[in-house]
Amino acid sequence: MELGLAIIGLAASIGIGLILLLSGVEKLRYRALLPGVIANYRLLPPALVAPAALLLPVAELLIGCALVLGFTSLPAVLAMALLALFALAMAINIARGRSHIDCGCGRSQLRHSIGWPLVARNLVLAFLLAPRLWPAPTLSAIDMGTTIAGGLAIALAYPLYTAIGALIASPAAYRR
Repeated sequence: MELGLAIIGLAASIGIGLILLLSGVEKLRYRALLPGVIANYRLLPPALVAPAALLLPVAELLIGCALVLGFTSLPAVLAMALLALFALAMAINIARGRSHIDCGCGRSQLRHSIGWPLVARNLVLAFLLAPRLWPAPTLSAIDMGTTIAGGLAIALAYPLYTAIGALIASPAAYRR
């Protein structure tokens, strides 16, 4: 049981770390759009939107890098907090009836409206990091290979999930 949780936790750490790294890079690539995406959530005072737009990609890159490198508790806690914050921001806007806004999930070329599935996705990703909060046994080479493969699978499934969700929600999906 302990070994299985350690493998799941490290795989999640690698996968979510890669997701955060890619998201941070995308936010930097399209940094002119990020303040608008953040402002559209209507959760921060206007004076804090620009600093948040500067700090968010840097935080994603630093936390992502620490997760991929295998650091345990602090990066996991920070990533869990960041994912929970994203989920909360989406949930607040959905509750306000503003589910039409772009999630800002890092795929700027593919608009993706927020919804409960995205809230759940972020909470599941945060939950997957929980095993990183406790000491883990040393992993064998085979276990490490499994962990890396699992992390890559998580990292690859994320953009696929996001793209499919965005395509399903796009107006073009309803054209005949």
